[in-house]
Amino acid sequence: MAGEQQWPRLGVSASIWRGGKVLLVQRAKPPKGIWAFPGGHVEAGEKLEEAAARELHEETGMTARFQGLLGLYDVIRRDENGLVTVHYVIASYIGIAGPEEPVAASDAADVTWADPNHLGGFTLAPNMADAIATARKILNIH
Repeated sequence: MAGEQQWPRLGVSASIWRGGKVLLVQRAKPPKGIWAFPGGHVEAGEKLEEAAARELHEETGMTARFQGLLGLYDVIRRDENGLVTVHYVIASYIGIAGPEEPVAASDAADVTWADPNHLGGFTLAPNMADAIATARKILNIH
C-alpha cells in the first residue's frame, strides 16, 4: 500500500582486512555507538559490490580489493508490541584493504583496525561476531 514502509530493505557492508585486523566503524546514527563493518543502503540501479565499495569509501575514505560475498545477514528490530520497525538484509562483501589509512567520515563516529582476538571492548552490531569468524576462516587468519 502507498505510504507504508516496505520490508525488508537491502543493505551492504564491507568486511575489510589488513595485517590480520578488521576495519570497524562506530555508528554516529542510531543505533549510535555500536561497532560494525562500514556499510549502508543500496541505491536504485547500483550493483551490490559497487554499493559496498561506495559505502566503504564514504565512511572511511578507504578502497579495497573485494574477494567475493562473505554472507547474507538479517537485521530485524521490533517495537514493544512486536511490530517490525527495521528489517534489512545485508549483503556483506569481504576484501583486502587498499593503501589508504581510514578516517571517520559520513555517518561514522570513529574507525579502527580491530584485532579479531580482542573484541571484548567493542559493542558489536548483531551478527558481527559470526561475520568476523567466517571472514577469518575464509582468509585463513588465526
